Amino acid sequence: MRLTFLLGLVLFALTSCNFGRPKNNKPDIFKDTVAYTMQSIHERANDCGNKADSACTVAKIAYPVFKAQEALNDSLKRGLLNINFSDNISHDTSLKMMTDRYFEEYADFKKYNKTEDRFFTIDTYAKVVNQDSSLLALEYGGYVYEGGAHGADFTEFINWNPNTKRGIYLKDILLPGAYPKLTKIAEEIFRKNEKLKDTSSLARDYFFRDNKFWLNENYLFTPVGIRFVYNEYEIKPYAAGQTELLIPWAQIKTLIRPNAVVAPYTKKDAGI
Repeated sequence: MRLTFLLGLVLFALTSCNFGRPKNNKPDIFKDTVAYTMQSIHERANDCGNKADSACTVAKIAYPVFKAQEALNDSLKRGLLNINFSDNISHDTSLKMMTDRYFEEYADFKKYNKTEDRFFTIDTYAKVVNQDSSLLALEYGGYVYEGGAHGADFTEFINWNPNTKRGIYLKDILLPGAYPKLTKIAEEIFRKNEKLKDTSSLARDYFFRDNKFWLNENYLFTPVGIRFVYNEYEIKPYAAGQTELLIPWAQIKTLIRPNAVVAPYTKKDAGI
């Protein structure tokens, strides 16, 4: 009897150690695994004086620099350079070079347009959206205006495997032959978002090639799904702005390779 009582006390003590503790069902896929430091450029034109940044020509760029990931740093730099509209972009090899040329172009603009009140703007960024041991998801973009009729907003993405030090693309996560099925599901979501019938033509209000829906190559792998962004002028007029399209993993989990880096996102017990 005494032995039974003692065993009961031991079992109670062991059970009590875990009682009240939250269960950690979330997989190890949301931790920062690649070290980085944030860098920034913030320069103002000579004629800014005491004006606020919002009222004069300014260049602002904020972006991460990753440790031991030179290929990723180069890809991100090229992406930020490509946001600039200038015809001379191919000659820019650094963000500082791009910024210097930007101010030179503004000075030339003011030289020949002395009465113009317009000012230029570069306000761009890059940020880590999500990280795990084999997927680093980056978003970069911002607003650029260089004297035209209007400026433009951009959002671009990089999906990166920090272990292989290479980009990750749809072909790396989809099963063979799954892309047409992905496109079909995406179109169904797109038409629902745009309040279009299944038979409605895409010719009138959209710029899709041959008036047929297609997915672009600007996407981000997130814990909830694949996020696509069509930038201004890509499929709609400028006034319509950007168009976002999210394809939930729940709708495409049968299309994903079992060993893909995004596979944990498709599982019910992923804690998402």
